[in-house]
Amino acid sequence: MSARHGTAVSTEAAGAAGVAGVAGPAGTPGPDVSGEVADAVSRWLAPVVETTRRDGPATGHVTPHHFGYVRLVACETGAPLRLTRGRRSLAEDAGDAVAVLVPLDGTVRLAQDGRGASVESGQLALIDLRRAFSVEQPGRSRVLFFRLPVHALRVPAVPLRSVTARALAPAGGVAALLAPFLLRLEASAARMPAAVGERMGGIVTEMVAALVDELTEDADTPTDTARRPLVDEVRRYVDRHLGDPALSAERIAEAHLVSVRYLHQLFEAEGITVGRLIQRRRVEQCAREISRRGRVSPSISVVAARWGFRSAAHFSRAFKAAYGHAPRQWRRRTVTEAEERETAGAEAAEAEAAGNEGAGAAFVEDV
Repeated sequence: MSARHGTAVSTEAAGAAGVAGVAGPAGTPGPDVSGEVADAVSRWLAPVVETTRRDGPATGHVTPHHFGYVRLVACETGAPLRLTRGRRSLAEDAGDAVAVLVPLDGTVRLAQDGRGASVESGQLALIDLRRAFSVEQPGRSRVLFFRLPVHALRVPAVPLRSVTARALAPAGGVAALLAPFLLRLEASAARMPAAVGERMGGIVTEMVAALVDELTEDADTPTDTARRPLVDEVRRYVDRHLGDPALSAERIAEAHLVSVRYLHQLFEAEGITVGRLIQRRRVEQCAREISRRGRVSPSISVVAARWGFRSAAHFSRAFKAAYGHAPRQWRRRTVTEAEERETAGAEAAEAEAAGNEGAGAAFVEDV
């Protein structure tokens, strides 16, 4: 059985290839037969609109292939074409995905995030499909789009934004490995078994993630503008999940689609590590509970388990490091201090009342 792939479809005549929506081999969506390249790209890659032609919609060949969760969209046109993801198409969800653009011949003009790049044959470029972009093919061209989910890359949003719409020449580094690999993958897609295709999709994902890491290595420190909202969100996430013993920097990074390294960099300016933040917040919540007075006050071991401590010994060490006393000693001390404050307050109130009564009696005598 071949890899999950679609047959190359001419979009020059609507309906010439069959009925839209018919499934292809091994569960692959069927070929697009709308007659328009823009419609086919919108279906397989991301919602776009054609913005330049006046003599009718551009036609050509669009071929989808699947490599696990990685989708290849091969697009061939014989005339100029400009596809834009702007205000109209942004209203439609493109999914949580990015794409690697690889021109096979001709030059493609790509614009995103305030940058523009001319991507030539043999080069590649990254597109964040969730945001506005434009792809312009000035003449006959063949272009490959490798679409993959952002969450699989585990790349922070800020570094990803800094590397889109840049023409990457395969002269060295990860790009020198990725570009020829993608070309060979496209050439053998139709003959590749499904199981092998899924493995190849995983390799593509790892290589793209490595490419982004390489491109952002020198500029991976988050700015204050980008850092504060994410720091606040992480703090809220920590507070919501304190009771989970498995809460960790790795778990937090995964939930926020960032790398562990990036997460630690976020908190460098906070003067605390992520691990210490989790422990401090747990200890604070435990202290609040065990200081409750009366018979309804829960046991220390129950409180510790409720707030995510795996063992009483670990909790006791963490608590003593924070408050200078073991939990039981701290409970007795805080309860005693509270009782003393209440007693002192009551005595002061009684003395004040007695003083007010004496002053009243003296006033009556004076009158």
